[in-house]
Amino acid sequence: MPGNSATHLVRRVAGHDAVWLGAAAVLGMSGGRSARRAALRGIGSVAIVAAIDRTLAKPAARSARPVLYALPGAVPRPSTATLPSSPMVSAAAFASGVALESPRHGLAVLPFAAGLAYVRGRDSLGHRGRAAAGLIMGVGAALLTCRWWPVKPEAAAAAAPPRRPAPALVSGKGLHLVVNPSSGISWTQDTAETLRTLLPEAAISVFEPGDDLVALLDEAALRAVADGGALGVCGGDGTVNAGSTTAARHHVPLAVFPGGTFNHFAVDLGNQTLEDVARAIAAGDAVTADVGRASSPENPDTSPENDAPDGSADVTPSGGEQQLFLNTFSIGVYSELVHARERLEKRIGKWPALAVGLAKVLATGSPLSVVINGRPRSIWLLFAGNGIYHPAGFAPTYRTQLDDGLLDIRAVEAGTPLARTRLLFAVLTGTLHSSRVLTTAQVRRLDLEVLRGEPHFAYDGEVTDATYQRLVLDKIPKALTLYRPADQDQWLR
Repeated sequence: MPGNSATHLVRRVAGHDAVWLGAAAVLGMSGGRSARRAALRGIGSVAIVAAIDRTLAKPAARSARPVLYALPGAVPRPSTATLPSSPMVSAAAFASGVALESPRHGLAVLPFAAGLAYVRGRDSLGHRGRAAAGLIMGVGAALLTCRWWPVKPEAAAAAAPPRRPAPALVSGKGLHLVVNPSSGISWTQDTAETLRTLLPEAAISVFEPGDDLVALLDEAALRAVADGGALGVCGGDGTVNAGSTTAARHHVPLAVFPGGTFNHFAVDLGNQTLEDVARAIAAGDAVTADVGRASSPENPDTSPENDAPDGSADVTPSGGEQQLFLNTFSIGVYSELVHARERLEKRIGKWPALAVGLAKVLATGSPLSVVINGRPRSIWLLFAGNGIYHPAGFAPTYRTQLDDGLLDIRAVEAGTPLARTRLLFAVLTGTLHSSRVLTTAQVRRLDLEVLRGEPHFAYDGEVTDATYQRLVLDKIPKALTLYRPADQDQWLR
């Protein structure tokens, strides 16, 4: 009958775990950052139960079948070798994973997951014990993802640092905004219209191929100083890094619009949307933030007598070389690891992608021989965060303070016995934070010298070859004045 055929077709389509990949793709495209994170956690939860099903449950069930077939009529013969109510396991894992990351999106996918579980396993759902076991296992798999990828709290934007006066630029008058469409945003007519509607009197410059981004930012900053206004940047973390360096050098307030692929700094600052930033600009709401610095030892420390009139530190180099960073600075295989993970995480989830990427870079990379604060070490990588990152371990994700004066140092040791194997095992089991291969510290300054190896430096998503073997990592306190809505502070209390 046509109705039966349609039902059979639906059940066949729903019988493949690939349907959850499709659901995750739809969810990821339907919302913003939280939707994408929820989709990744949901599909990661399904991947865990699928791996358990294929590696443990099915072999166990197959080995038990000869015993079951030897007792005809005494025990029902299983038609498949799967987890108890496998459809319920996958549905519960996906819905629970999404809900852990975003309760709002979890409620949205719950009817779909429940309906799919019913279509796929209508018969097994009649056995309450199997259905309950499937539900428990699915929820457990979702909770297990938190061991590798802790849930970011809703109120994880940076806590309110000291406020600093900034010009209130009504309708954006006095704001000189530089937009970099190549940073991950799609500079469509809608994007342009949104910014011009929010800031009708702002001067907006669009970076074009062949332009000099630093020169474009310098021109915009000089005009902002002349107008008594502010510099604005819309782009990825690399663009924001260049904008922050320019703003600090010219002692002009900076407006950071989320416009890149990941927007790490904008999100930590609390500027989730274009509207957030526009609201802060109109009201003159601003805060201070530290800037990380990697410099050659010849570059003298910043001293109070070089401070700007507004109290911020002077970041103009007076000798030697330096590189400022807003988010992170690293040497070793960290940059290769991040790139390998980002290429895979949209398809298989963040933590599986991290494990695959780690195995690849450990197989092809070489450790560095370094001296850290006078102690010789052999390391795979050294990570320095501008402020304390959470969670502890191998995958720092977010900060809750941008002016703590501290560098978050994490080094992966290569000198311990079986270092590669122990590192990979610790990542796979989510125990790296307590492993001997990871060394952590929170410091105000770190002296580093590379003795042997190729020290590729990475800062705020940009990778460069080192031009010097010795460097000092420290921080420039309160170097930036950044627009941020005042109502963020009340929301976090």
